[in-house]
Amino acid sequence: MRQHGGFDVLVLADRRPERAETEARRVGVPNHQGAESVAELALRDRVQAVTCGTAPFSHYKVIRSALEAGKHVLTEKPFTMTLEEGEELVALARQKGLVLAIVHNFQFAQSVKRLRKWLADGRIGAVRAVWALQLSNPARRLPTWFDDLPLGLFYDESPHLIYTARALAGAELEPVSATVHPSTRGLEHTPAQIDAQLRAGEVPVSIQMNLEAPVSEWHVAVLGDRGLGTVDLFRDIAVFTPNDRDHKAVDVLRTSASATWHHWRGYLRPGAQHVRGTLRYGNEEVFRRFHDAIATGARPEGIDADDALAVLRIQQWILKAGGRILV
Repeated sequence: MRQHGGFDVLVLADRRPERAETEARRVGVPNHQGAESVAELALRDRVQAVTCGTAPFSHYKVIRSALEAGKHVLTEKPFTMTLEEGEELVALARQKGLVLAIVHNFQFAQSVKRLRKWLADGRIGAVRAVWALQLSNPARRLPTWFDDLPLGLFYDESPHLIYTARALAGAELEPVSATVHPSTRGLEHTPAQIDAQLRAGEVPVSIQMNLEAPVSEWHVAVLGDRGLGTVDLFRDIAVFTPNDRDHKAVDVLRTSASATWHHWRGYLRPGAQHVRGTLRYGNEEVFRRFHDAIATGARPEGIDADDALAVLRIQQWILKAGGRILV
């Protein structure tokens, strides 16, 4: 928000007053308060917009309180805990003429923008499939509440894969089938793996999440008839691999050279940013679109309430359809 320059960050609120004070001082926000809704904020009359970064269980309460108070809202994913909650909030925002947007940031990362340019330029060719893969190491830093969610970590992190695949496929995602493999680690809700098959028009879209992996990796790939475009979301790298034709030795050498070159060339800029802590993963574009939507009344494309609902519907379908075939 400070990098954008169009926001005046007024107050940081948290249900625990001591944490609100600590974090406000750490990031230089002038005011802090213990609060669980906008109605409780002493400075609410000076507030024009609210960002919600609470645990998912309280998204609905925070967003509704902000909308009822006449504030624009940008919320973290996942949108809400149920589809009914999400639809209610979208209707309320429209009724009041307020912006309701969601942090679907990776679709605006430099790597994804590069892949979308390859698509627009015809470098990838006609799209034949979209793959999205998440490997998650259970030893990595995770919120304490993740296994209390429906399907645990899946519910918190799957929006990233869903909205990025949706953006690259260029059409609305429709369900086909889903399979949920139970935890092998004794977790109550978080499964070992989830496999979801969808389609965007005639294009098959696969989303796979393994939540018991030895490494943490997030990758999305677009398979075209002229080449393969992949993005490494964590490292913010886009890699192009050309069609390997007859798969002869020279073709393998060519694809290997292309993949290796794009990887290391792509890592120079984001690698330095990662070390400096300035790699934003597309969040700067999220806040730009949120700001512009408030200023102009235009739809914040890619992150508005309809986009939030589209992703939420896929999440809720996977929750209900795991292990069954829907055609």
